[in-house]
Formats: sequence, C-alpha cells, structure tokens
Amino acid sequence: MSEKMSDTAKEEVINELTIALEKLRRGMDARLIPEVGSNLVYALPGARDPGDVAGVEGRIVRLRGSIHPVGEVAFGASDHIARIVLTAMRFDPEVRSAANIRFSDTLATLLDELSFDLCWFDRTQEPPSIRTMDWGVASCCKDHVPDSIIDRGAVGKEPMIRILGPDPMSVTNTIVMLSSRITNMEI
Repeated sequence: MSEKMSDTAKEEVINELTIALEKLRRGMDARLIPEVGSNLVYALPGARDPGDVAGVEGRIVRLRGSIHPVGEVAFGASDHIARIVLTAMRFDPEVRSAANIRFSDTLATLLDELSFDLCWFDRTQEPPSIRTMDWGVASCCKDHVPDSIIDRGAVGKEPMIRILGPDPMSVTNTIVMLSSRITNMEI
C-alpha cells in the first residue's frame, strides 16, 4: 500500500469510527458499559498489529449515567479489543470492527432470541502460555466468525460480550438496538 493510500485509508477508518462513536454515545444504554470500560475499534484492511487498529484512547466509560469516551479516536489506542479484531481477521478479513459490552444472562439470551450468531468460550479451558483473547477468539472462529463472542469471566476477569462486525457502524447499530430493547429490563 502506498503512503498516500495508507494515509487515505487511515483517515477513512478514523472518520467512520468517529461517526459511529457519536451514535454510540447518543444511543447506548450506560448499563452496557462493563466495569473495565468499553471500547469500539476499527482495523485497517490487512491489519497485522494493534497499531493498525483505531480505537478510543482510555476507553469508553460510564459517567453520571451516560456514555463518555475518555480520549480521542486514534490508532494503537486499544490493545485488548484490537487483538480480538486482529484474531477474527485471520479467519475473515472482512470482520474489521468490534466492541465489548457488559455480560449478563439477560443480554446473552436477548442476543440469542434476536438470532445473533453467538459463540462462548470458557477461560478455565485456556491453554498455558497463550493470551486469553487470542485463544478464546480463535476457538470461536474456527468454522466462521460469529456476531458475538462471550465468556463468563474467571477469578479477577470480568465476564464480557464482544460484538463483531465489518465496520464500526454495524457494531454500533447492534449495541444501540440492544439498548433500545433493555430500556425497562433488569440486566
């Protein structure tokens, strides 16, 4: 990829992510933010490392009952969620975006009822010397990349739902749709 093409691709990724983040900020139910915070990421085509993936610096947190992106959208801003996308891209290069949201049985059931393709992994089955997200995501993507990858956590690890998609707007639309469905629900 030429430098000019690379700069154009980076601008497009930043722009699309920024627009999706604004929609997320306006439409996401703050209860979906996990204790560790959330992030929304978008990878360049052919991304190979976290520096090729844009995200929100400092994550997205809950502040006074609303969604608050802590920092700017930038490349290399996420390691954890970036690794999820990078692993998924090894199986399907079109899946270039992801976000993490809080886990609850209610949310997992709702995703299932809405016919989302879900995959679960169990952290207790993780082989030694392998990073959890690399292993967990890869174990869920062997046949195809699902819409959502879920785990129930472990000691010191918060349970989490990860939403995947081709671009940040599709991921955001899923989260905003979930938010609209849980307005009067206990999650």
